[in-house]
Amino acid sequence: MSIKVERKLHDMRILGRIVRVRSTEQFVWHLLTPTLFYTFKEESTMITWNNLDTLEAFKNLSKAERVNIAEAMSGENGAERVKTYSTPMAEGLAYNYAAKQVDDKVLEDLQKLADEAQLTEKFEALYNGEVINTGEKRMVLHHLTRGQLGEAVNADGTDKRAFYKEQQQKIADFANKVHAGEITNAAGEKFTTVVQIGIGGSDLGPRAMYLALENWAKKNDTFKMEAKFISNVDPDDAAAVLNSIDVAHSIFVLVSKSGTTLETLTNESFVKDALKNAGLDASKHMIAVTSETSPLAKSDDYLAAFFMDDYIGGRFSSTSAVGGAVLSLAFGPEVFAQFLQGAAEEDKLAMNKNVLENPEMLDALIGVYERNVLGYPSTAVLPYSQALSRFPAHLQQLDMESNGKSVNRFGEPVDYVTGPVIFGEPGTNGQHSFYQLLHQGTDIVPLQFIGFKNNQMDTDVMIQGSTSQQKLCANVAAQIVAFACGKADDNNNKNFEGGRPSSIIIGEQVNPASLGALLAHFENKVMFQGFLWNVNSFDQEGVQLGKVLAKRVLAHETDGALKVFSDLLNI
Repeated sequence: MSIKVERKLHDMRILGRIVRVRSTEQFVWHLLTPTLFYTFKEESTMITWNNLDTLEAFKNLSKAERVNIAEAMSGENGAERVKTYSTPMAEGLAYNYAAKQVDDKVLEDLQKLADEAQLTEKFEALYNGEVINTGEKRMVLHHLTRGQLGEAVNADGTDKRAFYKEQQQKIADFANKVHAGEITNAAGEKFTTVVQIGIGGSDLGPRAMYLALENWAKKNDTFKMEAKFISNVDPDDAAAVLNSIDVAHSIFVLVSKSGTTLETLTNESFVKDALKNAGLDASKHMIAVTSETSPLAKSDDYLAAFFMDDYIGGRFSSTSAVGGAVLSLAFGPEVFAQFLQGAAEEDKLAMNKNVLENPEMLDALIGVYERNVLGYPSTAVLPYSQALSRFPAHLQQLDMESNGKSVNRFGEPVDYVTGPVIFGEPGTNGQHSFYQLLHQGTDIVPLQFIGFKNNQMDTDVMIQGSTSQQKLCANVAAQIVAFACGKADDNNNKNFEGGRPSSIIIGEQVNPASLGALLAHFENKVMFQGFLWNVNSFDQEGVQLGKVLAKRVLAHETDGALKVFSDLLNI
């Protein structure tokens, strides 16, 4: 479909509901209440956007008999569930949901819900360039950064897949020249450190991915440059980073789509001052990741500029130039390419209509079942790998910024709960801190474990008949069963009721390809859940108000409580 037609569609959305009827020759537009219908006559397909609580399959799911997970996971029945309730993912990963409160009947109901909600059809519309981000009237194209699942998508006068590949190649060429010493500092010396300056999605995702691959790269001789991140306007944070590096041998990546983000530009000034104080020319040490229309795009203040666009939100940008620049400089373009390939392979699985063969859709459906039927308010992400130490923080933004909405795609309040609270950290320490509440607290918190059979460094020690990695994995297995089955005790303080549901993603090792697949899994899970809740997962209006008020404070345009707080903070 042409961009002109999509613009027309969204111009009309502000007036009400729309029926779009498409024949071979023409488009006919109508207003309708209360549901938006997309009808493709030549394909005999119709996409409808309905609230979750209006779907018959959801009403039936709500009536399904509750599964006693303690009983289901006990004895031979439990052993069989672990073997069968598992779905292969890309790059050797597998999604195991044996300890979730589902059985064959619930799974059948989830399949019916996926079909009625047209989850795969909506995904197809997304990757074929439909304007899915209704709030900002934009396409959603992060999948195109790692592969093309469907038709060519054209916007802004260009093939978007070709555009993203072009930027990736530009980054690769630049990184290779830096590593080869063809691009150096003013003294002709090689850069040894890369520092990313960005906030939100420009920091959380790339930082999590860098930390996940740092040890793997060192072990596999692909570690090129150390990476650091300056992510907020706390001067102590920026100073700590700058004090930890040799600025003369550091290259800085400024990430700002608009080129006007106050926090990012403040940090840029902080860095430029540090370079100037060291007697260095800042323009020889900085590159920009920005839009083609931003003031940074063609500025002489930067060694190079690489481009992103409005069709990829910050929290979905790790596979774009936002993650590509820092990860290619840190590990080499080949490693970044492996990361993209893993994500691309996982994206292909998300196209499958069979929920038992679509791990992200199944994960999404079970999550909605837990949130909207079983009434669980939060989810804990528990990776048993220190490499994934910042992965839960990234998923927190990905999930809560995407689906933390109380209105549907049309701006109407919904009568059901949406996105859960996401939290977590590596289980190695987590199980000795907040697991107490997870085991015996008054709220049931669904758990998302992530575990790997092998470590990254291939360094281990054998003690009492097992390696450290085996002991780590033993803790994962034990926790899953302990949460599910519990343990009765006459002493109530020592009694574990069990019935605490969990899933686990199991892989061979954290490496570029498996990390890409893992990231794509959660991105697609969030997308499918947004479709089910009928919310727009791709805007984030909720983060804007604080920014607006902060600017008022800095301009001293305050009154009431805002003025008093400003005075208390000496602004």
